[in-house]
Amino acid sequence: MLDYIVVGLGLSGLAISRNLEKRNKQFVVFEDSSQRSSLVAGGLFNPVILKRFTLAWNAHEHMKTAIPFYKEMEEHLQAKIVYPIEIYRKFYSAEEQNNWFAAADKPLLSEFLDTNLVKKINACIPSEFSFGRVRQTGIVDTDVLLNEYRNYLNKEGKIKFERFEYNKLQIKPDSVEYNGISAKQIIFCEGFGMQQNPFFNYLPLRGNKGEYLTIYSEELQLQEAVKSSVFIIPLGNNLYKVGATYNSKDKDPRPSKEARHELEEKLLKLISCKYEVLDQSAGIRPASNDRKPIVGRHPKHQNLYCCNGFGSRGILISPMVSAQLIELIEDQIPLPAEIDLHRFNKKHFPA
Repeated sequence: MLDYIVVGLGLSGLAISRNLEKRNKQFVVFEDSSQRSSLVAGGLFNPVILKRFTLAWNAHEHMKTAIPFYKEMEEHLQAKIVYPIEIYRKFYSAEEQNNWFAAADKPLLSEFLDTNLVKKINACIPSEFSFGRVRQTGIVDTDVLLNEYRNYLNKEGKIKFERFEYNKLQIKPDSVEYNGISAKQIIFCEGFGMQQNPFFNYLPLRGNKGEYLTIYSEELQLQEAVKSSVFIIPLGNNLYKVGATYNSKDKDPRPSKEARHELEEKLLKLISCKYEVLDQSAGIRPASNDRKPIVGRHPKHQNLYCCNGFGSRGILISPMVSAQLIELIEDQIPLPAEIDLHRFNKKHFPA
């Protein structure tokens, strides 16, 4: 009998699986590539919400866990995954500059916001009011990370590239069984796909569609990430990722003309050079109603768990929250109440 079945291998499923590996647990992963939000994500790790100059939820704690986790994954997979890169926020007014300085005076933000403003970072990105630099930022190459880990699990015989069929899951008092595979526990890490899961689809997971463009520009010559109404993220070889959109109504996983128009309109206000759109990608982010992760044990089935609801900050959140779920199962350490799915159970499973 295995210790675990894991369903889904985005950022959540990867972090869960790696935590299980470190504990020498026996597991198998089911992955059908139906959810793409982890793969199409920009990959930036950034502790600051640059629209309002506020600290992201639990940013300090997540940074302390996430960066060492991805560095360890580089060693484990023998692949380059983490790239330090500076992020510059373009200011549009003197008021924004003042708000930046006010935020930088706050103890929790001071280590991340540089008060030495930069007048110019690139000839193709003009700004009348300078740029603010965010410290301790970078990119996780999610494409390399996820694909290399899938290949690794495949060599180890720990992954099945097939759709998980819920009606075939047999739940027993102390185990589960699926297509002849017995395990003590099962963890669902399905992202927005959780809406199809009959065990956890009562949870308030709302999709938020994000779309990106990949552009080519020889003139731009940008080495830093720039945040304005959109992000521009350098990929090397004159390639850049531009995004992202946030659409809570559109649940079609395919790229849309509307999103391309929106992104290009914002891009043209930011840069003053020629470019060519090479690709457009889309994914549905799994976001909860209260913008906190949805993690924990099913209220009726004691060997069913989910790890979900990371929204647009899965890069930072998934290592720490996934570890907390494994600590709940293996060490009986309670989850923080703010992420425990039990906060939603009263409505659907009254005592």
